[in-house]
This record gives sequence, structure tokens and C-alpha cells, in this order.
Amino acid sequence: MRKPNFLGGAVLATILSVSSAAQKALTWQEIRDRFEAANPSLQAGRIGVEESHASETTAYLRPNPALALTADQINPFPGGPPHSTFGTLLSVANVTYLHERQHKRELRLESAQGATKIALSEEADLERTLLFSLRLAFVQALQGKANLELAKENLSYYDHVLELNRERYKAGAIAQVDLDRLELQRVQYESDLQTAEVDLRTSKIQLLALLNERTPVEQFDVTGPFDFATEVAPLDEMRQAALDTRPDLRAALLAVEKAKTDHRLAVSNGSTDPTLGFDAGRNPPIDQYFGFSVSVPLRFFDRNQGEKLRTQLDIDRDARLAETARAQVFSDVDSAYAAVDSSIILLRPYTERYLKQATRIRDTIAFSYEHGGASLLDFLNAQADYRSVQLSYLNLVASYLNAVNQLNLAVGREVIP
Repeated sequence: MRKPNFLGGAVLATILSVSSAAQKALTWQEIRDRFEAANPSLQAGRIGVEESHASETTAYLRPNPALALTADQINPFPGGPPHSTFGTLLSVANVTYLHERQHKRELRLESAQGATKIALSEEADLERTLLFSLRLAFVQALQGKANLELAKENLSYYDHVLELNRERYKAGAIAQVDLDRLELQRVQYESDLQTAEVDLRTSKIQLLALLNERTPVEQFDVTGPFDFATEVAPLDEMRQAALDTRPDLRAALLAVEKAKTDHRLAVSNGSTDPTLGFDAGRNPPIDQYFGFSVSVPLRFFDRNQGEKLRTQLDIDRDARLAETARAQVFSDVDSAYAAVDSSIILLRPYTERYLKQATRIRDTIAFSYEHGGASLLDFLNAQADYRSVQLSYLNLVASYLNAVNQLNLAVGREVIP
């Protein structure tokens, strides 16, 4: 008797478990976590922030001292007065250091730190816009799954109707032309099924590209509620949340503060910095010596006037840009909020009446047609109406979720999950 292969069974179980794990449907939070960990654009933005941090170190460095060594009065040529070549050699060592006044180093550091804060806000704004694209692809995947399920349901229902009518044709209850027309109508449902499969696959490919993953499309799936909420927070709360959160607005406000720092730095750079020196040497007739020196540039012409004026103008320019960014925040929030509200208004009658009515009419006309109480045209129209209402509902739900995504983008964070 052959012994059971426990090792092969264990390997098969492992393969099945790995395959099952690979095909686990991912929620929005899991998709977002993977995106934040692997998206190359986000990683590049974070490197930019680190570069800005490195610039802070450079900005706060002190000037390097300078060392000069001098050997003079060397006479290697014959024929002159009798003396030793090196006996009367003049040797000098000179050290100089530029002393920066008016807090130049501190202001350079403050300016660099302001640039880092702006870089952080810009990186957060990059993440905000990329998350919008990610959520858009995620919603498209959910819509593709919903459309695919609807297409399968419609095709299955229609195949059941066709089977019943084939039996009726065999019994002589309907004519050949009526059966042919019913058979031809099936093409529409096959087309819906194929279109839904392609749309779902395309949205999954877009998601995988944003996640920077090479998982086969067949092993990648998402899950989440494909529905809508009937209540939304007041518009004033959304506006205030956007003013507190939007990273592009925060970057614009930080740019104004940095411009003020740069202007103070330009004024400081217009001041005079002395160069302090210390020298020591050896002069054979009078032996060793040392001395001090101070070098002060005379800034008659260049007092950094151009940079002072430019940075002053930058303050005004960045203040205007901040006002523009604030106005854009209100515009974005108001537009997105109106789109969400409109979608809710359109969706309510579907859940309250239209979906139930479409189902009831389809089933009633189908029953009547099977029993000779309705015409073929009535039956086909009822089927088309049901399909149209269901597709319209799914498209409206997708429009609502996209409007919510737009509102989250406008506010700067997820105000509606």
C-alpha cells in the first residue's frame, strides 16, 4: 500500500494559502497604506524634504578662516653682498577670519528652515493630489465591480427568460420571429458584460501603477462600500477645515513669512563685515614678532540695494499669492460641496422609488408576456428600462463617490470616508 505524501500535501496547502492571500480583496485603507509606502513620486517628494533639511546645515555654517604662509628675502643668486641664503630669510604666518555681523548666520538658518517648512507643505500637497488620483482609480474599480455584477445578473436573468421562451416556441406559443428577436437582444447584455470586465481590468491596472506593484491583475482585487450617505456636514465646517488643513494654502502663507526673513537677511547682508587677522613671523635682524590687523570694506556703492528692494517686493507678491490661494480654497470647497449635494438629491429617489419600480415593472411585464398578456415590444422595453435605471443608479453612486473624493481634495483631508 502506497504511503500518503505528507510533504506534497503541505506544499500544496502552502501554495493554496499563498494564492488565497494574494487574492485577498484590499480595503481603501490597505490600498492607501501600500501607496504611501511604495509610490515613487511620494518617495521623491520626501527626498526633497531631506535635501531641504541638509540646506539648513549649510546655511548655518561659519566662514572658514584663511591661513597664509610667506617666505621672503630668499637670495639664491651669487655675486651679491656676502650673507647666508637662509640667514636673513623673512618668514610670516597670517591667519584671517571674516566676522559676520547683524545676525547673518541666524537669518540664513531661519530662511533655510522656512524653505524646509514650505517643502514639507509641498510634499503634503503632492500626497493630497496623488491620493485624489488613487481614490479616483479605487472608485472606478468599485464601479467596475458593481457594473460587472449587474451585467452578470442581467445576463443570467435574460438567459432564464430565453430558456422559458424557447420552451414556449417549442409548444407553439410564440412565433419564430419573436424568438429570433429575443435571441438578438442578448447581444446587448453580452456587450455590457464584456465592457464591464474591460473597465474593471483597466481600473485595476491604474491602481497597480500608482501602488508601484507588479501583481498580476487576476490576483488583485479591492473591496469597499459602493453606496452613498444622505447627510453631509455643513458647508461652513468644510470651509474652516480647508483653511486649517490645505497644504498648498499653508505653503503660500509660509512663503510670506520666508519672504520677510529673506528681506531681513538682505538688510543684514548690506552691513559691513570686518576681516580680523593675526600674523606672526621671523625677521633675523629683529628676531620674532607678531601683529594684528582689521580689514573693513568701504561700501560706498554696493550696499545690497537690489536685494533689499527685490525681497521687499517678494513680500508683497507672496502676500497676493496667499490671498489667491485662500480664494481658490473657498472656490474648490464650494464647487465640490455643491456636486456632493446634487448627487445626493439625485440618488434619493432611486433608493426610495425608481429601483423598486423598475424591478416591479420588469417582473410584471415578463410574467404578462409569458402568459400572453403583453406584447414582445412591451417586454423588450421593460427589460431596457430596468437595465437603464440600474446603470443610471450605479453611475450616480460613482458620481457621488467621485464628488466626495473631490471634496476631500478641496478640504485637504478625508472629511467623508
